[in-house]
Amino acid sequence: MSPSIPVPTPAGDIELLAALLGLPLTAAATLLDRVGGVTALLRAHPADLARLPGVGAKRAVRLTAAAQLGRRLADPPEDTRAPVLDARGAHAHLAPALHGLPDEELHALYLDRRNRPLERRRLTVGSDRFTVVDPRQIFRPAVSLGAAAVVLAHNHPSGDPTPSPQDREVTRRVAAAGRVLGVTLLDHLVMGHGGWVSMRETGDLDTSEPLAANWTA
Repeated sequence: MSPSIPVPTPAGDIELLAALLGLPLTAAATLLDRVGGVTALLRAHPADLARLPGVGAKRAVRLTAAAQLGRRLADPPEDTRAPVLDARGAHAHLAPALHGLPDEELHALYLDRRNRPLERRRLTVGSDRFTVVDPRQIFRPAVSLGAAAVVLAHNHPSGDPTPSPQDREVTRRVAAAGRVLGVTLLDHLVMGHGGWVSMRETGDLDTSEPLAANWTA
């Protein structure tokens, strides 16, 4: 006979954290109380996690991996090949992987001529304040995928989704490079805690290009 495997029952944050890290319930409860809850714990930088009592480097890696998996499973688009026709549709594809990250990351959603998704990629990882953006990093995958358009998104770990002057400059520079290559930058989304901004809506992108004509911010 095969060994009996207990079926997990619904558990609270303390029980789940204890099971994930192999900690006693009292230690897991103390850890959550110290950092301010499970949301703050999963948003913390791995280096900060490693310094917490009872965590260390190995458990910090485990926590970070669990947070990444959770973000990837959250709110997946119902049909990943359905055309993406507006900023809200792009947000559904891009937001889950950017939620709650401790550092700024730039992601891209590449689309074909019918605005159907070809691939989503993480392009750069920066610090808690900014990430360096090179248009070549954005358009090299676009060319290899045969993409006609791209939507960019990055997060602001501060929580405020208001585009910075650097965000605006980078967006204009990337859009200009895309025009040379024949790949339209449809939008650039900035994600914060509980909110996001379309940089097409803020007027930082040219809406006269053919592929952008029907795009809705």
